[in-house]
Amino acid sequence: MKRRLKGFVAIFISLTILFLAAAPVGATSVSSLEKEKEKIEQQKREADERKKKEQANYNSASGKVDSIQTEVDEIEGEIDEIDAALVETIASVEMIEEEIGEKEDQIAQTMADYEAAKEVEQQQYDAMKLRIKFMYEKGDVTYLELLLESSGFGEMFNKVEYIEKLYEYDRKLLEEYQLARQAVEELQQKLEDEKAELEAQRHELEEEQASLEAILTEKKAAYDNYETQLAKAKQEAAIYKANIKKQNDEIKKLEAAAAAKQSEIDRAKQAEEEARRAQEEALRKQQESSSGDPGSSSGSGNGSSKSYASASSYSGSGGKGQQIANYACQFIGNPYVPGGTSLTNGADCSGFVWRVYKDFGYTVPRTSYSLRSAGTGVSYSEAQPGDVMCYAGHVGIYIGNGQIVHASTQRTGIKITNATYKEILSVRRIV
Repeated sequence: MKRRLKGFVAIFISLTILFLAAAPVGATSVSSLEKEKEKIEQQKREADERKKKEQANYNSASGKVDSIQTEVDEIEGEIDEIDAALVETIASVEMIEEEIGEKEDQIAQTMADYEAAKEVEQQQYDAMKLRIKFMYEKGDVTYLELLLESSGFGEMFNKVEYIEKLYEYDRKLLEEYQLARQAVEELQQKLEDEKAELEAQRHELEEEQASLEAILTEKKAAYDNYETQLAKAKQEAAIYKANIKKQNDEIKKLEAAAAAKQSEIDRAKQAEEEARRAQEEALRKQQESSSGDPGSSSGSGNGSSKSYASASSYSGSGGKGQQIANYACQFIGNPYVPGGTSLTNGADCSGFVWRVYKDFGYTVPRTSYSLRSAGTGVSYSEAQPGDVMCYAGHVGIYIGNGQIVHASTQRTGIKITNATYKEILSVRRIV
């Protein structure tokens, strides 16, 4: 009886010790730690929300940067075209100025020739008048004496013929000088007409030059305005990016703090469990008349998600360009995210190209505009899988058969499209 009583007392004391060790002190400690962890996790959730907002702002700012950059690129192209047209117009004006100068020299020479021809004509006319006047002043008697003085009929005939030839010579010579003067006069008129045409062309070209200069001034002002907007948008994007980094740093610290707190909880729970097992072992030893085996349980779980092959796994599928094209196509259907570079969570057009090439160890520009000058330019007819197709404000990867894979729009995401769905500005070969 006494032995039984001693056994019950021992059991009672052991249970009391177990209750005191396992209940109030340990439970309060673990509960306090879990509350502290919950507080940290709440702070992390709040930091995640702030990060999401900053990411949305950054994506919006990056999209704005791309949009403004596209405008800048377009207006820069227009300025180059206007510059070229203006240079051509100025050159044309200068050429016409030279032609007008040459025409004026020709007109001056023609006028001198005309005056010389008129003078020769006048001289011939005056000489002919003198001869005619001399003959008429001598009268018929002189002519008769001239004929009668002839030694014979043949000489007399020769003198008559000579007089007629003299008249005929004077007449023809005068006609020739008159024709020469008329030809020079017509040439002068022709040169005057040509000069007038050149002056009209010069006037039109000068008006065109003035118009181009005005347009160029307007375009340059618009370009400067876009440059200012672009700088502001880039600054905003940089601020949002810095804020995202700040939130990431804060989240990492909170995650580390939560992990540390979880370690404390695990250690506290382990200490509790060890104390509980120690007390149970002590109780078991006190219960000589009873026995029991501890039980155990186990469980397992599994899950699945979409997986993607790594870039290195494509090393045996054709040339490097074909490997790049095949690798890029496995991300079809994933979202378009402005400013993004993730092949799974979302990327914009240049971010998609940048990341695909980065996974193969290549560094390419991050913007669609800069990609226009990357690698080596080839014609569309020479395009091969893996080449970068460049459009106005957009890029994609050529996969062959006249098709590209690209991050298209926020509505359609990453998809395959005909390469000629809009004008191709250039084809760039990276590998």
